[in-house]
Amino acid sequence: MNKELIINSAPQGVEIALLEDKKLVELHNEKADASFAVGDLYLGKVRKLIPGLNAAFVDVGFEKDAFLHYTDLSPYAKSLLKFTQQSINDTTPGGFDFGKFDVEAEIIKTGKINEVLGGKPNVLVQILKEPIAAKGPRLSCEVSLPGRFVVITPFNDVVAVSRKIHSSDERKRLQKIIEAIKPKNFGVIVRTAAEGKNTAELHEDLLALVETWKTIQQNLKGAVAPAKILSEQTKTTSMLRDLLNEDFNRIVVNDRNIFNDTKTYIQRIAPDKADIVSFYHNGSPIFDQFGVTKQVKAAFGKTVNMPSGAYLIIEHTEALHVIDINSGYKSVSNNQEQNALETNLEAAEEIARQLRLRDLGGIIVADFIDMKLPENKKRLLDAMEAFMKPDRAKHAVLPISKFGLMQITRQRMKPELNINTQEVCPSCSGTGKISSSLVLEDEIEKNLNYLITHKHRNLTVVVHPIMHAYLTKGWIFSKLWKWKRHFKQQIKLVANTNYHLTEFHFFDSHEEEIKL
Repeated sequence: MNKELIINSAPQGVEIALLEDKKLVELHNEKADASFAVGDLYLGKVRKLIPGLNAAFVDVGFEKDAFLHYTDLSPYAKSLLKFTQQSINDTTPGGFDFGKFDVEAEIIKTGKINEVLGGKPNVLVQILKEPIAAKGPRLSCEVSLPGRFVVITPFNDVVAVSRKIHSSDERKRLQKIIEAIKPKNFGVIVRTAAEGKNTAELHEDLLALVETWKTIQQNLKGAVAPAKILSEQTKTTSMLRDLLNEDFNRIVVNDRNIFNDTKTYIQRIAPDKADIVSFYHNGSPIFDQFGVTKQVKAAFGKTVNMPSGAYLIIEHTEALHVIDINSGYKSVSNNQEQNALETNLEAAEEIARQLRLRDLGGIIVADFIDMKLPENKKRLLDAMEAFMKPDRAKHAVLPISKFGLMQITRQRMKPELNINTQEVCPSCSGTGKISSSLVLEDEIEKNLNYLITHKHRNLTVVVHPIMHAYLTKGWIFSKLWKWKRHFKQQIKLVANTNYHLTEFHFFDSHEEEIKL
């Protein structure tokens, strides 16, 4: 599979399109004034404890207090509180030695929020979910810093290896390497991308993350809540960090600074891939050049058409998203069951793409075309799970119910991406109503009268083809013929398909437009 990243920089922010085999599968917007992004670290002030919810509301500087549930506190919440306070009050040049930090006892899973945050302290928190609709950000105290090959989790000494690395020998090798090189008081999760990497590469990635933790310590010195302590990397570099693999074969950027940053980042994490980054400066918009704009226009909106003629209707409610699958005009066979299966398989692939593209989260209900055979239902379920596999968001797919419904849950990390692909009609200006043909005909005649009175001769009137047909209908009884007799001169009527329905213009004998 070929993967391409097209990065469009504009004054209002950066747009990032991920293409897989030339097909748009993810679209990310990073606004210039973006804040409270997933992964950002804040020093927050506990404002209110809600024992009934076993949660707290924390002020991190957003207009609404952020939400912190007990289950998101982390077993090392007491250590984090102690570290936060110690870092704020620290006066040691370069910061205290975290390797000598005394880790507190873990909190119990069934505890109460009051037992941990009873004094409403300042606490270091990480954004778990961006603000969505009327809700403030959701927070976590389970601080984690992701790198290219490893993720570090302070206050513990656990080493875990990704389950997606199937070779037990490789898992053991990575475990031994990390246990030998990791600093004290840091847990490490080895990512799938670490498979086959040597000790030097893993050590370099680990040291970079430890330096980031030292930066957090420095930024906490003397900090007053609420305050941002550390920003997650830009979406460009975080996507490269999470996605870059041997399938990635092109990154195109239209901004010189982002190009230099991206090139530097790739040279650091994957030197053999540095030549895939290119700078775009061909004049036309970068998204137009690579077909992104056209795909955005086709993929967003209530109705999504598919090659077979089948189409999806995507509706949104407060509680869930509903997708209705409608059969197309092309039949692959005379067998109704086979046609339903083929359409459903095509729809499943498009639904998986739409979930990633729009970043739909929560509950999604898909109403597939009814199938009778259990093996076909199982085949559709397997296909949907396979199509959803590249999706980085946590998700679950349930078997098709007896009503033909498939339920999908997908992790919601940020507001869904909603792009209005409709344009205001130039004829009616969005009202849904236009002038009647009689009124338009009268308006053209008034303008003709004005121009001929001012000595214009041999005029050409250019109109929309539908208006042209209306004005020439009946030949010697047509409106055009009546105008010629009334004004006693030649008048030419021309149809132009580029005009909207109520548009018309006048041209003189030299084919120059006459401005009214």
